[in-house]
Amino acid sequence: MLWYFKRRRSEPVVRVTDGTRSRPEPVLRVRAFGWILAALLLGASAWAQQQQQRPRVDVTKYTIDAEINPRTQSLLATAKIDFTPVDATNDVTFELNNALAVSKAIDQQNQPLATSRNSQDFTVTVTLPNGAQKTQPCSIALTYGGKLTGDEDSPINGIKFAALHPDYGYLLYPARWFPVSGYTTDRFMADLRITVPPDYRVIASGDVKSDRAANGGTTFSFHYDKASFPGSIAIVKGEPVKVSSQGINSQVFFRDQEAASAQAYGDETGKIMTFLTSQYGLAPQATLTLVETEAGAVNGYSAPGIVFLAPSAITKTVNTRVLANQLSRQWFGILVSPANRNHLWLTNGGARYSEMLYVEHTAGPGAMENDMKATYVEALTVKDPPVIQASRLEDYSPEYWAVTAAKGAAILNMLRHIIGDQAFTQGMHAFMDRYSWQSATTEDFRKVMEQAANRDLRYFFIQWLESSGAPDFKLEYTVFRTPKGFRVVGKIDQDLDTFRMPVDLRIDTEGNPEDKTVEVTGTSSEFSVDTFGKPRKLTLDPNHVLLRVDPSINVAVAIRRGEQFFEIGDYQNALREYEKALQVNKTSSLAHYRIGELFFKQNNYQQAANEFRAAINGDLDPKWTEVWAHINLGKIFDVNGQRDRALNEYKQAIRTHDNTGGAQAEAAKYSVKPYEQKNAEI
Repeated sequence: MLWYFKRRRSEPVVRVTDGTRSRPEPVLRVRAFGWILAALLLGASAWAQQQQQRPRVDVTKYTIDAEINPRTQSLLATAKIDFTPVDATNDVTFELNNALAVSKAIDQQNQPLATSRNSQDFTVTVTLPNGAQKTQPCSIALTYGGKLTGDEDSPINGIKFAALHPDYGYLLYPARWFPVSGYTTDRFMADLRITVPPDYRVIASGDVKSDRAANGGTTFSFHYDKASFPGSIAIVKGEPVKVSSQGINSQVFFRDQEAASAQAYGDETGKIMTFLTSQYGLAPQATLTLVETEAGAVNGYSAPGIVFLAPSAITKTVNTRVLANQLSRQWFGILVSPANRNHLWLTNGGARYSEMLYVEHTAGPGAMENDMKATYVEALTVKDPPVIQASRLEDYSPEYWAVTAAKGAAILNMLRHIIGDQAFTQGMHAFMDRYSWQSATTEDFRKVMEQAANRDLRYFFIQWLESSGAPDFKLEYTVFRTPKGFRVVGKIDQDLDTFRMPVDLRIDTEGNPEDKTVEVTGTSSEFSVDTFGKPRKLTLDPNHVLLRVDPSINVAVAIRRGEQFFEIGDYQNALREYEKALQVNKTSSLAHYRIGELFFKQNNYQQAANEFRAAINGDLDPKWTEVWAHINLGKIFDVNGQRDRALNEYKQAIRTHDNTGGAQAEAAKYSVKPYEQKNAEI
């Protein structure tokens, strides 16, 4: 599989000078969607079952001595692993990057141990001749080495998590550059001794000291005595930009053109951390390091005290969404982590929702509502499995993010609406306090939030985490006059038999609107509400708090699915999804624009032009479809040698004054020099 960046529904697809696609919230994902989901679920389910069948061990600490040479892109390390078997076993299995070969394994008495390698699942199995007893502490040491250039087969296909280069390097925990057990769930402590040549320095989690090494290089020692997920490191040159913002001290290691953004990112880090502290309590640490990785690496990754960012996430205007998402993981994932991968929504949903809370804090509720709508659409692109079965999903796949991040954030948003802002914030504080430096389950979270809200929330968690599907409401009502005003008697139908939720009902009257709450239970719920003014219109869930479907959402979901097919080059299925959207809304400018984009990609210029015209004459939702449709029409005319018509389209684009995605600069550029078709354009 290949990888791609998530494109928000509200952004066009445009090329910029660095070859990446322009969007406000780049999130790296594995390419897979739709009809591939069954195969993914089967493979991921088999992987999860295989994990469960392995003898379980609880790693308590890693002690790693490593020599790293960025110039030769080589690594030689010995990892002493202290662990406790959860079950009696004769062997233990660890995940280790396939580029690294084990040359030696010994037990705690320095006796040699046999090892076997399975390259298909990136594992090394160590045989224990005398076995290991349940709950009896053990330790083994593995010596291993190899080259990590970034071009090797990654444990998460298509995404770089480790690479060594002459000027910099990074080795992230998901790369499995050291033997990993219980990926993302087994918390551990770590002592690292990393030796590098002169002029390099090492960034890692924990207390640090440096000494001159015997080979003339420098050895950096890191001690991290909290059970978490340390072990991600960066190799850098030069001095950082040091920034103090709102009591948060940051050091920023950005390179090349991204270096100009270091001060701004440090300033924003302080602001975001201050806000997140108000939401979740004290951060694990107040000093943070931001490190740039490279193109093709994961867009953002958080380790204790460190945030790694790819160049595409480092923009001239600070990418607050990516930064807030990653910084919030100092709480979600580092301070508190899921007990197993079925509870990953706590981490990914919490991080996604934190990002939107910060948008609300800085840009207001309206901006957050736009983000929530896009998130709800993403959540609805996948119907199964239920959130609480997330271990069935492939790591970093679109389905993984839709279920754990998008639906997780939607769940938190609905929960906040039901119990109120004060109880929600109190509950999040209490959850972080209660499970600091521990693992937690969904049940643990539910109990904490119930205590904060002083109410039973079991129905809510069953509905949204243990069940799948979303309601589609149908409203019927009759208005009666009463001595004191009016009475509305009605019925709410939907197709989920186990559904139970309080649903907002807005009644527009001759006077001020009146808001009521209706408890919807099962497939049909009757209600009766009294109003003073004469009702003119009733609207269910007017603020779209609930994760539900309706015609506009169905259009958006179909388009989103089409976009994902488009990204993997499956144009036939992409077109089919876009046409589904048009079956619901024939004037959808976005659906017509995406079809035009598809035909343009295939050099079918006449069909593309027809669709771009239809986008301009459609509902113009979102508004940017107009300016970009004009630009693409101009490109089509340029390709076909009709320069006058092309110039007219560019002028029409400029007259919209819409600069979404740099549209005005794009139109101005081709007003001066004709557009020429290039490979992989749009």
